[in-house]
Amino acid sequence: MREMIAAALAFGMAAPALAADAPADEVANLRAFADAFDAAQIAQDRAALDRMVADDLVFIDGSGKRYGKAFFIDGWTGADDDYDPVTLTDRVILPLGKDVGLASAETILSGRSAGTPFRVRIRFTDIFRRQGDSWQATYIHVTRMALEDAPKP
Repeated sequence: MREMIAAALAFGMAAPALAADAPADEVANLRAFADAFDAAQIAQDRAALDRMVADDLVFIDGSGKRYGKAFFIDGWTGADDDYDPVTLTDRVILPLGKDVGLASAETILSGRSAGTPFRVRIRFTDIFRRQGDSWQATYIHVTRMALEDAPKP
């Protein structure tokens, strides 16, 4: 347990230094990919998601269950689903090295699933790995949050 705490503290102290040392164009490149990835999900663009998601994706959903690439993409591209535009808050774009970075934010996701309206508040963290000249999502973790605690606009 002590080793896990030490590792978490070390990462917590090193992450801001990595972000500060990252060239502005790398941060911009990572942000552009994160923006495109979020847009592909809302647009239900299966082809884009297939390119943008690594075959070995680890996806942890809001209930804590682990899934893979097919489940993640199918969840965003259901024929009976429709998503409203989202606004991201408390967003973090953090390069973690030359070929890895993360994007994290909070949002309220709403729309219709099989004709039934839904509205959930989530915080997500996406970890991206560079593959050649582009990025791919390799790890996604979603946490459901209480909707009634959401900040008022």
